This record gives sequence, C-alpha cells and structure tokens, in this order.
Amino acid sequence: MRILLTGRNGQVGWELHRALAPLGDVVAFDRQGADLSRPETIAPLVASVQPDVIVNAAAYTAVDNAEKEEALAQRVNADAAGELAGAARKLKALLVHYSTDYVFDGRSAEPYREHDPVAPLNAYGRTKLAGEQAIEAAGGDWLTLRTTWVYGVRGRNFLRTMLRLGCERETLRVVADQIGVPTSARMIADLTAQVISRAQRERSDGAFASGLFHMTASGRTDWHGFASAIISAAREAGRLPIKTTSVEPITSREFPTPAARPGFSVLDNSRFDERFRLHRMDWREALALVMDDLLVGGSSLN
Repeated sequence: MRILLTGRNGQVGWELHRALAPLGDVVAFDRQGADLSRPETIAPLVASVQPDVIVNAAAYTAVDNAEKEEALAQRVNADAAGELAGAARKLKALLVHYSTDYVFDGRSAEPYREHDPVAPLNAYGRTKLAGEQAIEAAGGDWLTLRTTWVYGVRGRNFLRTMLRLGCERETLRVVADQIGVPTSARMIADLTAQVISRAQRERSDGAFASGLFHMTASGRTDWHGFASAIISAAREAGRLPIKTTSVEPITSREFPTPAARPGFSVLDNSRFDERFRLHRMDWREALALVMDDLLVGGSSLN
C-alpha cells in the first residue's frame, strides 16, 4: 500500500508518519512539498505519487489569525481539500481528512452527533466546514474525522503552552467555561492507522461506505481542568522546573480572543465506535502517555 501524507511536520502529521509506517510505503510531504495554499498544485502532486490512500493532516489551524486571513484559510482548509478529494477519486484512492468541533456553535447541552445542525462561530470553523462539504461533493471513497482540542509533543498547542508558562509563572489563569475533550495527536494517529486498515479491507470486499465520523478521546473537561492536570503531571514527573502553585479559573470574558470559541465542544463518538470498534482512551490516560513522550524525549518547550 502506498500512502500520501500531507502536513508531515505538524503535530498530527508527525505522529501519523510513525503510525502509518507499518501499513506500507508512506510518502510524506511538508508544506514545501505539498503547499495547500496553492490548490492548483495538488492534482499533479497526487498523480505523481499514485497513492492508494491519501491522509490529509495539513491545515490552516491558527484560529485567531484566520479572522484576518479567511481567504488563505479557505484555500488551505476547503479548496485544497476538495482538490485532494477529486484527485483521490480519479485514482480510486481512499482519502482520510480531519475536521473540527468548531463547525458547531457550542450551544448544545448534549454531545454533538455528526449530522446535528452546524453553525460555526469563527472563520476557522467556516473554512473547515467548507472543506467537509467539498470532499463530500467530490465523491469517491473518503472518511472525514472530526476531533477536538488537539495537542501533542510538537507544534503550538495548549499542552506545550501550559508547560512553558508553568515554568515561568507562580499563578496561571485559565478559562473554565468552555467544555470539551482534549485529544492527543498520538491517539489520533494510532486510531487513524487502524481505521485505514479496516477501510481498506472493506473496500476490497466491496463493503466500504464513505462518511463523516466523530473521533475524540473519551471523557470531558474544561480548559482549566486540562491545565490543572498538565501542571500536576509535570510536577509529579519532576523533570521540569514547575513554578506554578495555583491554577485559577476565569471566564471567557476575562480572556477575550479575536475568534469566538464554542462553549461546549463534546462530540458523540457512537457512530465511530459502532463502525470501527476501536478503543478510544480517556483523555487523562492519553495525556499521561504524551507527557511521558515529551518529558522522556526532552523536547524543547520554546
């Protein structure tokens, strides 16, 4: 099996490069090799690789910057996704793509199911939703996996920010009125590899159905709870000079951002569980594994 992977150096792409290797020949591209801001270059690139599977881990993920750069985010998150889907269809390849809880407005009191009404609050959410729609419109064999609150040992993410600040400040003030599910890049990659194996068997048997699925860790928390767990784990590990002694809860109004965030981002994973029958770790369990990876590996927090 030949797998084309975009976003090789991103937090999810880096983990995917490792997780997909046992499945076959992984041809991985960074931003220079596969520039999704230039959608017109996608089809020739895919044709040159001739993959059986395309995994699109590249995205414009700077949520606040997208408020001013929505056209760029649209090219990367929507137009390029549609081009990848069209190229995959021509080659009869499987496309695996990632989307986000930010397609919802966060006003629900119950975990969101795949086909609940969408109403993005920000430009990032709008462009990711447009990407979902472009892939479905292109047809072919595809799987779109929505996930939430992604973090990992690489890149800019909440975990690394909290650890860096934890080494600098005695008190952290963190939003406590946004609820979601921290989902590690490592878990996303490991689940994706198993999903692809299952999907390829289904395709061989003529039993495959394209679709949209929610794929997150289990459980739920708020950003304050996530931050508290990170600082506690780092202090117990004893490998970082943690100065923080207090993590204080604040409201979203006390920490305004250019892009509005949904207040409730928990996704219902029942459809994913029924289709793929895989173990999704509790977010605390997944966090412990990532902390081990980060601290043992000695990754820089800068």
